[in-house]
Amino acid sequence: MLRQYELVERVKEYAPEADEALLNRAYVYTVQKHGTQKRASGDPYFSHPVEVAGLMTELKLDQQTIITALLHDTVEDTLATIDEIEKLFGPDVARLVDGVTKLSKIEVMTESERAAENLRKLLLAMSEDLRVLLVKLADRLHNMRTLHFIKNPEKRERIARETMDIYAPLAERVGMYEYMREMQLLAFEQLEPEAYATIAGRLAQIRSQEGGQVDAIAFAIKQALAEADVNVEVTGREKHPYSIWKKMAERHVTFEQITDIMAFRVLTETPDDCYRALGVLHQTWQMIPGRFKDYISTPKSNGYKSLHTALIYENSMRMEVQIRSREMHRLNEFGLAAHWAYKQGGSRPDGQVGWLRDLIEIVDASHDAEELLEHTKLAIYQDRIFAFTPKGALHQLPKGSTAVDFAYAVHTDLGNAAVGAKINGRHVPLRSQLANGDVVEIIKSEVSEPQLSWLGFVVTGKARAAIRRAVRAKERAEVAEIGSKLFDEITDRLPQRIGKKAIDSAIKRLDLRDEEDLMFAIGSARLSDREVMEALVPGSTAELPQEAEWSRSERAISIKGLTAGMGFELAECCHPVPGDRIVGLRRPDKKVEVHTIDCLTLANGIDVDWLDLSWGERTTGAVGRLRLVLYNRPGTLAEVTQIFASNRANVTSLNMVQRDDPFGTYEVDLEVADLAHLTRILGALRASEAVSEAIRA
Repeated sequence: MLRQYELVERVKEYAPEADEALLNRAYVYTVQKHGTQKRASGDPYFSHPVEVAGLMTELKLDQQTIITALLHDTVEDTLATIDEIEKLFGPDVARLVDGVTKLSKIEVMTESERAAENLRKLLLAMSEDLRVLLVKLADRLHNMRTLHFIKNPEKRERIARETMDIYAPLAERVGMYEYMREMQLLAFEQLEPEAYATIAGRLAQIRSQEGGQVDAIAFAIKQALAEADVNVEVTGREKHPYSIWKKMAERHVTFEQITDIMAFRVLTETPDDCYRALGVLHQTWQMIPGRFKDYISTPKSNGYKSLHTALIYENSMRMEVQIRSREMHRLNEFGLAAHWAYKQGGSRPDGQVGWLRDLIEIVDASHDAEELLEHTKLAIYQDRIFAFTPKGALHQLPKGSTAVDFAYAVHTDLGNAAVGAKINGRHVPLRSQLANGDVVEIIKSEVSEPQLSWLGFVVTGKARAAIRRAVRAKERAEVAEIGSKLFDEITDRLPQRIGKKAIDSAIKRLDLRDEEDLMFAIGSARLSDREVMEALVPGSTAELPQEAEWSRSERAISIKGLTAGMGFELAECCHPVPGDRIVGLRRPDKKVEVHTIDCLTLANGIDVDWLDLSWGERTTGAVGRLRLVLYNRPGTLAEVTQIFASNRANVTSLNMVQRDDPFGTYEVDLEVADLAHLTRILGALRASEAVSEAIRA
């Protein structure tokens, strides 16, 4: 494990301006926070973030990234908080640490849902700052190096599978091939232990039999190039076990049938020398047709540049050769990290945003955890082909991609509108697979829409996510259309006409997003007719009181809490009705005044006797007063009185108290059965387009 001074010295070597005190503080902070925590290996837990920080120094990353690596597990595994980190180390570090930190485990989530939500958070965080991904990749690489210490085989397999499916391809997509290869090798050892052991054993056997053949071939390549006056450095190696196993699986061949186990790398001084070296090698040894790739003139989306070819050496031995300049090699092995630009103002390196935009679009489009994981795996899969638009724009796609995948790679709207395609000028079906170098023209129609059957042949995550989203949107629109018809039938049963205001209020009460959401909920039977009516006009589904129960001639009011023979009157200031909480004010030689408990008159601190009162059991009917602000236009009063009539409320007084065009303010006295009756009327008034405001006076 790196000691504190060693880590600081490493950073100061390539960044003399780094804040030594801040780096020391971060080192001490992580040691203190993780305290006595242990890893599965038995090592102190803080050894892990220190090693991750060491990996970041090997990539010569900036100070904030080193500190983030040191702190990346503190929020998840200790009592540290993001606020505390921001206070001690600044907002940049706090944001980066938060991006790397997993979401809190929610017990109701399944394992795949937790994985998907953590991946969703990581993708969104790295879209803001790709340093989040660099720390996460280093974190995963170190965890893979110590994976064998975990005793639970299921946990080891889950971590290895996640590494193989997500993190190794992500490392490839940002050009960090060293990380990718080591992750794949370590994950392969866990996932296919028998295959790993068999292939590793065969490689060791070949190595012992060869007696330095790799070095001999490397020397022959260098000598041939030196004779042509091309100054190069040549290294040879065996392909690692996972690469061989993958080729065996793809080609359905045995180990003995794999003839290009050896690979050689030629490093030149300049890009021009790469092509000169290629010509010399092709003249010296026979080239294998179909195996040449020029990633210098057409780099991969992660910026990778190199010439790849395959040659037949002596005794029909096949060998792969990669030719690149030394600068290309530096960028290829560590990709994004090797030409990091944050120190020069925070801009993201070119060529790293296209695939990332696709990933973020997939995050937005995915319906559930399984979809997100599936689409993301597809989007970051490695094997690529190159295809062009008629104007020459280059798009990289996975092998097996179709014209539909290409259309969605260009733009989601183009994919949604696709009806046909031309490949190299020839009309072909949309399901036609593309080959390297194809020129693809998509034929579109404004009235076209994605077909569910496309999911049977598309291979890119972006295309699958967009098609599923479009199909779901179409189905949703159809259900919403049914819901709209049902909505009209429901509103016909309401006591009055309702408008946009009532619908907007109902959407809020039902906790929905918009009117389409409401119609979809109705059409899919997620809401009953009664729930919709009650949301539109609160109280509209309650039983209306029979008029005879509370008419003027039948009205009976009794008050509990009065002594025998004591008279009372309902206060004119607050107009209490049965159901209100009430209190009595007793003055000498006067009737007891009955007020609502929240009457403003009571707040004046009246110096009289207060009586605790309640309504009698047989109380029905009283006069309530409302204050209404109505729009001053023809038919307004008629609509309001219709609401009173349909709710069986008798108007005893209606006065305009203020005119302020285009509004008029009215006070209305109504005979109602009780508080519930009055509240129902208020709800109906507030739902009316004729009413701007309705409150109790």
